[in-house]
Amino acid sequence: MREKKYHIYLTDDEQSRVIQSLINLKNNLIVQGRYTDAVDEVLLKVLSARKKKLKIEYI
Repeated sequence: MREKKYHIYLTDDEQSRVIQSLINLKNNLIVQGRYTDAVDEVLLKVLSARKKKLKIEYI
């Protein structure tokens, strides 16, 4: 069975906050001496994600 893929659409501000949160989490894990592999993978995915312009219509 295939794994389900999920897509998330973020504004520039939201993407920036996600990146900063992941960096803070990684720094905290480094201070604790724990592995940061999972955080690194997510951070790479967020940083390398394509930007897609969406047209939003308000009713």
